[in-house]
Amino acid sequence: MSGRKETVLDLAKFVDKGVQVKLTGGRQVTGTLKGYDQLLNLVLDEAVEFLRDADDPLKTTDQTRRLGLIVFRGTAVMLVSPTDGTDEIANPFVQPDGT
Repeated sequence: MSGRKETVLDLAKFVDKGVQVKLTGGRQVTGTLKGYDQLLNLVLDEAVEFLRDADDPLKTTDQTRRLGLIVFRGTAVMLVSPTDGTDEIANPFVQPDGT
């Protein structure tokens, strides 16, 4: 062991590609990953935040807010996923009304 810290994620393959980032507190942002470090601090360009529903803060709405170039502290990052190849599907666990 060299004592060198290594990150669990290999984000090098996502540099200059679209990513979706979920943060503690429920914020959700998409943008182009421009850089990162071993502490998972992220730099996103052309970032867009999906605003949350006022009635239910755990749900996001279709309303967005342009943030531009932004830096996220690694302690706030919960999830990083690519935007390419990601589609929203219906929840198979939700029962339709009337049953």
